[in-house]
Amino acid sequence: MTTDDYAITVLFNRLMQAWTDNDAVAYGACFTDDCDYVSYDGTRAIGRMPMVHAHDQLFRGVLAGSALVGDIESIRYINPDVAVIHGTASVLMPWRSTRPKRRLSRQTLVAVRTDDGWRFTALHNGRVRPISIPAPDSLPSRMAHVMGRLANRTAIGRRAVAS
Repeated sequence: MTTDDYAITVLFNRLMQAWTDNDAVAYGACFTDDCDYVSYDGTRAIGRMPMVHAHDQLFRGVLAGSALVGDIESIRYINPDVAVIHGTASVLMPWRSTRPKRRLSRQTLVAVRTDDGWRFTALHNGRVRPISIPAPDSLPSRMAHVMGRLANRTAIGRRAVAS
């Protein structure tokens, strides 16, 4: 593990601990002032303060007493001062002792080197819901082709809008 890998891992673990402490200010301190934060439900906070405010509401409300448990899957450097991190994490409510599989989320984070060390400048969080992609000759695929041909012939849907 490189020195930068270690520093980013420490930052990620600080993020987990700040959540577990239900400390929105400490959670926000892991981010740059101009960060972008997309929650698992698609809501977006632009800037540290709106993200801190939202987490303060959560920690004093529906996520009171929750812990965030997670791991880094990979760190890839775009350049020496910018890294893309993929991780998985799950919110563990006080009444649970194990992570529920249906609450597992994957995070894509962008970390930047600042004068104060590494900080996250972007986080996108999405639920892990693996699906199987139907084969091209499967019934769902054949139905999609039939519906596409029907739409083209009758000028409905996207074809109607383009006309």
